[in-house]
Amino acid sequence: MHRIFQERPEILAPVFGELGVPLSTKATVDAVTTDVTETKPLERRVDTVLRISTSDGEEFLLAIEAQSGKVVGKEASWAYYIAFLQAKYRLPVLLLVVCQDRATAKWAVGPFDCGTGGWTALRLYPLVAGPDNLPVITDARTVAKKLALAVLSAVAHARNPECGAILEVIGIVLRELRESDPETVEYFVEFLEINLGSTPAGKKWQEIMSVVIYFPGRGTLRERIYLEAKAEGQAEGQAEERASMVLSVLEKRGIPVPEDTRERITSCADLDTLALWVDRSWTATAAQDLFAEDPEVSGSSPEQA
Repeated sequence: MHRIFQERPEILAPVFGELGVPLSTKATVDAVTTDVTETKPLERRVDTVLRISTSDGEEFLLAIEAQSGKVVGKEASWAYYIAFLQAKYRLPVLLLVVCQDRATAKWAVGPFDCGTGGWTALRLYPLVAGPDNLPVITDARTVAKKLALAVLSAVAHARNPECGAILEVIGIVLRELRESDPETVEYFVEFLEINLGSTPAGKKWQEIMSVVIYFPGRGTLRERIYLEAKAEGQAEGQAEERASMVLSVLEKRGIPVPEDTRERITSCADLDTLALWVDRSWTATAAQDLFAEDPEVSGSSPEQA
């Protein structure tokens, strides 16, 4: 989860805003070596370290750690990272911990004390981004404006039933970007696949992507996977998934689907036809619009046309 801050630094300002720490959107961000090794026998590495320069001249380091669970002694490593980075770069240092579950986030927020005899020599206050303070974003306009934040939010809420709604809206936005910005689409698709893994949210994401990011005839990874599945006799399952997506999109857009139309969609076994219907389902104003240009609807053969 930490890599998104390094590879998509525009996420920093909105995340800091959610955490109550102001950060200018015009701040410049540079990656810093994550090696905080002091002696050869003991190697320590921070997940991500960024050097941030704000528009008002402030400069500081941000150490970012992705934490999947409570780890005994981790707070000592965090304190070491901050002290080492401050000593090496002579700059203020903040620590941001990103979590996917509330229990880990509650533990990671600290504070963590180092001291004895009633005296505290050092107290560590990490910034923590997790399910409790990253927003559930299900509005398409907001997702389009803050795509990186929405993606991080989906990962943070992977164990939340609302994650499916976030993923569906992200799918809509990525579909609109697939022609104009395919690199961004590929990055976020893979980021979510990796971070959601085999969780229910991950399976939901795979279902959405199987039809939303589909480029027939372009040799994409997803198309090759689809062709392999078809060769292995799994096309029937693909057809059911596509038909389900067509109906789901129409339902979420509030478009009524007559019973005979529903039967036609669910009984279709042609994957190319279903892919076409999926595309049309996002813009159709009525269920019949799915079949507007089908030969059997127009009543003419291709030769007659």
